[in-house]
Amino acid sequence: MNPHRKIDLKTLHYVGDEGKLIPALQKVQEKDGYISREAVAQIHRELGVPVSHIFGVATFYAQFRLNPVGKHMVRVCHGTACHVSGANGISEAVEETLKLKPGETTSDKMFTLERVSCLGCCSLAPVVMIDSFTHGNLTAGEIKKILKKHGSAKEVES
Repeated sequence: MNPHRKIDLKTLHYVGDEGKLIPALQKVQEKDGYISREAVAQIHRELGVPVSHIFGVATFYAQFRLNPVGKHMVRVCHGTACHVSGANGISEAVEETLKLKPGETTSDKMFTLERVSCLGCCSLAPVVMIDSFTHGNLTAGEIKKILKKHGSAKEVES
């Protein structure tokens, strides 16, 4: 967490201390991009919630990340429509291009790769979402060109 920026977690307007935990985690992640150990300690100090409970909630909900992510989030859909339309080939092409496995971030912090169950764009299968941009009807050969549009990671340039 940025030491120059403090989040006043006690001013969140939710009933009871238990009701403040998820909004506090959301606020921290909104500011820092993920939930650091330092942020967990701050939440514990300010709200009095046990550290084990904070980690329990943060690991239970898929919306929370405990590790820093890249500037661009690359989500490869593996729902049924995408799966039968070639999602595995798309994933392999992304992994090869960025030299990443799902859950990893490029060394230059430009890209983080996630494998997701469904992006809700079944008519466009197979689908990759980069940040808020949806790319559908893809082939494995198109992915390098699409990734270049979203950044200049060293891994993409090679």
